[in-house]
Amino acid sequence: MLKMATLASGSSGNCAVVSDGRSHVLLDAGISARRITTGLRALEIDPKGLSGVLITHEHTDHVSGLAVLCRQLDVELYATEGTARQICWKNPELESRFRVFDPGERFGVAGLVVDTFATSHDCACPVGYAVGDGVRRMALCTDTGMVPRQAAECIRGVQLLVGEFNYDLEMLQMGAYPYHLKERIRGESGHLSNEMGAKLAAWAVEQGASRLVLAHLSKENNLPEKAHAAALKGLAQVGARVGDDVEVHIAPRDSVSCWLEV
Repeated sequence: MLKMATLASGSSGNCAVVSDGRSHVLLDAGISARRITTGLRALEIDPKGLSGVLITHEHTDHVSGLAVLCRQLDVELYATEGTARQICWKNPELESRFRVFDPGERFGVAGLVVDTFATSHDCACPVGYAVGDGVRRMALCTDTGMVPRQAAECIRGVQLLVGEFNYDLEMLQMGAYPYHLKERIRGESGHLSNEMGAKLAAWAVEQGASRLVLAHLSKENNLPEKAHAAALKGLAQVGARVGDDVEVHIAPRDSVSCWLEV
């Protein structure tokens, strides 16, 4: 049985775990190593049993716990060459841990199959992931200002999508952020708004997804109820009924979620 859970989700830190019961992989490590290991134990996973860490990009809220975690655990790291280079510039001791790949490449981690796809963010070489056990697949698509074709094609057919609902446009426009930061966030190398995330979620459901996790909500520029309302509106536009056709969950910002079966 393939399942996933989030350990944290938002601008202050991001980390998730995918497991088939035998192999366990982290998606990012943007919270402290202590929080990661504590969260894994709460999910009844021995941290020493981790098979690898899949890294989307080098921003602090996705890698802040990585160096300490690697001092505690003998775990391999997976990232694009550009991302690995940026991380190793600050943490050269991690260089031997990395297994680099090109966006679009497929590889195995223990018993899991990992597909990768390019995303659009203001960093070296960002990616998203689809992880499967040969039967079921889930995908993580966050920290992207748009959905590239490669991403859409990789997400097609997944049963569970963890998708970005970063900001409410009105809250962003009326908020206290400086103009240049607002432009960065809503640009093609920024983040997905609630409406953009809803379009991706609705498309994923049309292609077979039955579970959605709304992720990476901004603390300053979004509210869970606004993200949820946007998701419901997008799903209604494609005739998907929440509770019957699809489940909608919101990833907790600072706590561990329950397991969701893929």
